Parts: sequence; C-alpha cells; structure tokens
Amino acid sequence: MAYALSILEKSPIAEGESAAQALARTRHLAQQAESWGYRRFWLAEHHNTPQLACPSPEVLIAYLLGQTSHIRIGSGGVMLQHYSAYKVAENFNLLAALAPGRVDLGVGKAPGGLPLATQALQAAHDRQRKPGFPEQLAQLTAHLNDDAQPGLSATPLPPQPAQRFLLGASEESARLAAEQGWAFVFAAHLNGNPQDIQRALAQYAALSGGRKALLAVAVIVAESAEQAATLAAGIQQYRVHVTGAQSVTVGSLEQAESFVQQAGATEYRIEPRESHILLGTARQVRQQLDQLQRQYAVDEFIIDTPIGEPAARLASLRLLAQENLTPA
Repeated sequence: MAYALSILEKSPIAEGESAAQALARTRHLAQQAESWGYRRFWLAEHHNTPQLACPSPEVLIAYLLGQTSHIRIGSGGVMLQHYSAYKVAENFNLLAALAPGRVDLGVGKAPGGLPLATQALQAAHDRQRKPGFPEQLAQLTAHLNDDAQPGLSATPLPPQPAQRFLLGASEESARLAAEQGWAFVFAAHLNGNPQDIQRALAQYAALSGGRKALLAVAVIVAESAEQAATLAAGIQQYRVHVTGAQSVTVGSLEQAESFVQQAGATEYRIEPRESHILLGTARQVRQQLDQLQRQYAVDEFIIDTPIGEPAARLASLRLLAQENLTPA
C-alpha cells in the first residue's frame, strides 16, 4: 500500500448519551484503531459544544497513551491562538517524556468554538500585546527546540520530542509550516477545493525541500453505496465570513447564525461549503483514496468520519481498515 491511514476523533456525544459514555467510546476506538493498523489517533479541540466531549486534547492524549501500546496519539489540533506557546511546549514535552516516540503535536489557528468561548479562553490576554499566529508558532518552535531564551526551558526535555504538524487549508498555512520546519496537514475535510489543495501542497513541497504533506479527508464507508449515501444525507458545512475577523467553518446553519450573533457582527456572509466527502463501500473509497494519492502525491491520510450514529461510525472505520490496512 502506498499510503498510511490515521484517524481524527472528535468524541461526539450521541443523543441520550453522557460525555462519559462518549469518552469511553473514544478509548475503545483508539484501542480498535491500534489493532486495525491505523498509524495515528488524533483528538480535535472544540469548546462550548454540547455535541462534542473534548475541549482539551492534551488531557485525553495522556489518558489514551496509557490505554494503548504503540499507536501514535496526538492533537488535531491544539488551537494555539488561545494559549501560551510556552505552556503548550511544556504539555507536549511532558507527554513525550511519558511515552517517547508516540506523541504528535498538531496545532491550528481556528478558534475551535464560537465567539463566547473564544472570549472566555482569552479573557486574561492583553489584546494589544497578543501576538499573531505566525509569531506564536515561532515561539512554540523555539520552546520545543529549547533555544527560545537562555535560562528558560520547557521542561521536562523528552528523549524523543513530539512530532510537529501544522493544520491548515491555505497556501499561507503551507508556507508557514515550511518556514518553521513543521509537517503540514491540509484540512480537505474543511476545504476540499482541488485548486486550493494543489496550490498549498505545491507551495509546501517547494519551500520545504520536497517534504510531503498529509491530507485530512472526510470519509463515510458502509456495506453498500446506498447506505453510505444515507449516512451522508443532511451533512452540510458552512463558511462564516465576518468583516474584520477570521473566517471559520462550522457544521450547521444554526452554528453559523450563532457565530454571527455572538460576534455582534453587522457585516457578514454565510456560505454553504461544497461537500467533498469520500463515500461508498470500502472498495469504492479505497479507489477514491488511491486517486487522491496519485493526484497529490501524499503518503498519509487523516480520516475524519462525520457520522453521528456510534455503531455506523465504528463500522465505517473498521471497513476502511479491513480494505486498506490488511496485508495482501
């Protein structure tokens, strides 16, 4: 097989279920992913979202490292704009010291929630002095390299540092990843526009000395193409553009309208995102992944499975693994 598969987990809370039950299912999925042959298991960060149970990937990473034996566990990703770069470096150096060779640090610049959550997370910031994302990433890189400032280290210094990944969906993010020496993950599950993907990956390869990016994709697999289509029905993302603010992608029109309301925006635009979900039987999805691999020359896919029903979601990832990860 020409590429590896990894999982992006959001710890969705099913109807009538508690957060504890959702997190127990995340633990089970991580253990299954390890046995099925997935390379990585990443936790997303979402705030003030009743349908999702993980606002703190680093906490859940620590737990899952103790519940698995060899699969890499990481963040997909830490929303760096909310935090001290030094503290993020401390957290992931500690995780990497606990489980050398198994920890990934993925960071992104999205807010991971709506404006009220962002305001609460950043309430202690001096907004006039708060650095922009490129400066924060440079600070984090320096702390991880242990060369930020004489006499200052993000201890403990691990024997094998966490692998570093920048998540983004633009040429700007690709360029920043290359400049800082980070691996780049294009978030095609949020922006599947082929031209945007091609330009960003070409930019990254050109500026990083030919390094290959990873590609995050939305995937739904079922026993039949009809079942997969049924599972995908009704899934719709929206892009929210607010004048003078960062644009964001959300998972429903209700969330888009809430974002605008919480931001107090008077000038805004809400656009439905074109769906780029890979769906069908395991064989059909493998063919689609093969095509993307040939098209973009990536050697690893991060799989996001946007299915709310727990059994169907587990089955989708199992079927995909059986088709793609079972030795011939």
